[in-house]
Amino acid sequence: MSQTWRIRTVTDAARARIAVARLAAAHGVPTVERARLAAALSGRLRQCLIKGGDWVLTLDAPGSPADSGSLHVTLVPAPGAGAAGRAPWTVTVPCPEPGPVSGAGTVTRDPADLSQALLGADEDTTAVLDRLAEQEELVAFHREELHQTNQGVLALHAELDAAGRAQRDAFAAERRARTEAEEARRRLTFLADASAVLNASLNHGEIVRRLPELLVPRYARHVDVWLFDDEDDDRYRPASRPGAAVEAARTGRPQYAADRPGGLPGVDDRPASALDPGRPLLCVPLVARRAPLGVLTLSPPGERWDPDDAVMLLELARRAGTALDNARRFEHNRDIAETLQRALLTDLPATPGLALAARYLPATHGLNIGGDWYDAFRQPDGGLITVIGDVTGHGLHAAVMMSQLRTALRAYAVDGDSPGRLLTRLHGYLRHLQPDLFATAVIARFHPDGRTLTWAAAGHPPPVLRLSDGRVRVLDAKPGAMLGIPLRQEIADHTERLTPGSTLALYTDGLVERRALGIDPGIERLATVLGSFGPAELDADLEDSADRMLRPLLSDSERDHDVCLLLCHLRG
Repeated sequence: MSQTWRIRTVTDAARARIAVARLAAAHGVPTVERARLAAALSGRLRQCLIKGGDWVLTLDAPGSPADSGSLHVTLVPAPGAGAAGRAPWTVTVPCPEPGPVSGAGTVTRDPADLSQALLGADEDTTAVLDRLAEQEELVAFHREELHQTNQGVLALHAELDAAGRAQRDAFAAERRARTEAEEARRRLTFLADASAVLNASLNHGEIVRRLPELLVPRYARHVDVWLFDDEDDDRYRPASRPGAAVEAARTGRPQYAADRPGGLPGVDDRPASALDPGRPLLCVPLVARRAPLGVLTLSPPGERWDPDDAVMLLELARRAGTALDNARRFEHNRDIAETLQRALLTDLPATPGLALAARYLPATHGLNIGGDWYDAFRQPDGGLITVIGDVTGHGLHAAVMMSQLRTALRAYAVDGDSPGRLLTRLHGYLRHLQPDLFATAVIARFHPDGRTLTWAAAGHPPPVLRLSDGRVRVLDAKPGAMLGIPLRQEIADHTERLTPGSTLALYTDGLVERRALGIDPGIERLATVLGSFGPAELDADLEDSADRMLRPLLSDSERDHDVCLLLCHLRG
C-alpha cells in the first residue's frame, strides 16, 4: 500500500506526520521506533517548511507493490517546485505485522479531528518518555546497586588485605619461633656434646685444654682458664689477672666487665681485659662441691654475646667445674691407691735355683687402678708361694682390699696349706669380710725339692708353662669360682713335674684381654711370645726377658686396666 501527500503548509505537514504515525502503529512498529520515526520526520518536515516550496511525502507500507515487510517514508521536492533537484530524504522502519490495514493512514481535515490526531500522535512520545523515566529509575537503582557492590568489593579487599597482613604476621611469628627453637636446640646440643667431652676425661689438664677448643671461635674469641688451689693465699688478686676475674673468684658470682678502663669498681685500676684490651669480658667462677676451683674468662666472638648464649656459657662453666672437681678427686684417689699398691708390692725373695721377675704397670686411662697384685714368699717348710690376683672394683677401696687379702694369705700360708686350701680359706674370708666384693687369684707353690709345682686357680686366667724343651702349655685344668661369691666351694690343687729350664708365667687379664677380641686370643699370644725365648736367654737375664715380653703383648693395648706379670724360671 502506497500513499502520497503534498505538503505546502504546516497543516499538511501535521496531517502527513499523523498519517505516518498511525500507519506505523497499525503495522506493529514498536513504540520507541515509532517515536524515533516521528521525531526524525518532524525535524525533516520542519526543514522543508523553512525552505518553502512544495514537497511530496510518499509512504510505502507492507502490501504495496514494493512490499518488503518494511515501512518506507520518502520526502522529495514536488515536480516543478523551486526545490527541484534536491536529494530525497528516505527512512525505512521494519514492520512486525506486515499486511494492508484499511483506513490506517487517512486523516480528515476537520480541525477537531486533526487536533485529536495530533494528540494521539504524541502519545508515542509520551510513552517513550514514560519508559525513559522508568529506565532512568531502573538505571538509578542499578547505579545504587553497583555502588553498594563496589562498597562491598572495597570492604572485601580491605578484609583480604587485613587477612593477608595477619597471615604475613603469623608467618613471620612462626619463622621467629622456629628460629628461636632451632637456636635453643643448637645450644642444648652443644651443651650436651660439650658436657660429654668434658666428662670423658678424668685428667684435669686435659679438661682445661679442651675448654678453649670447644668455645673458640664460635662462642668466644679468647678463653682463659685460671685454676687456683687452697695453698695459694694470694689467689684472689694475682698480678696477671683482670679485675673482673679477681672479683668473680672473690664473690663466687659471674662478672661482666665492659670495655672501659679501670675494670670493675673497687676491684683494681688496671684495664678491664688483660687478655684482649678494648673488648668486654665474661668471668665465670668454676665452682666445685665445696669451693671455687678457678675462673673461666671469655671475650665475645663479636661485639657482645647473645643473652641466650651467655646463659648457656654460665651453665657450661658450671658443668666444667663439676668435671674438673671429679677429675681432681679421681686423680687424688688414684695417686693414693697407686702409692698404696706400690708400697704393698713385694720385693721378690732370692731363691737358689729359681729366678723371679715381676712387672706392675698401672692403668693410664680410666678408673681401673688399684685391683691387681702379686706376691712371693717362703713357707716354713722351705717351699715358695707365688701368687697373682685381681680384686673387682677400682680405686682406693680395691687397693685397700688387695692389701687385706695379701696379709690374710701370708697368715694362712704359715700353716703350710696347699694352694687350693689357701684359696678356699681366702674365699671364706672374703665372703664374711666384704660380701659385695669379689676377687680372682692363682697360687703356685714350688716345693722344696725344686722339681714339683702345685697350683690352684679361682676365676683367674690360667698360668702358662714353658717346658725346658720349648713346648708351651696352658694350665687350664678346672679352676674354682671367683673368691667371695655367695657359694661354698673347695678349690682343688693341680700338680706338675718341672725340669730345669722350665718357666711359669702368672699374669692378670690386663695383659691378655682386649675388648674386641676377648681373652683367649691374648692367652695364645702370650704362649707364643713365651715360647719364642730360649732357655739361655731366660737363664741369662729374666728381668730383660720380662720387658721384652711385655712390648709385643701391650703394643695394641689402651692400658685402661692394670697389668701384672710374674715370671718364675727354674734355672738349668
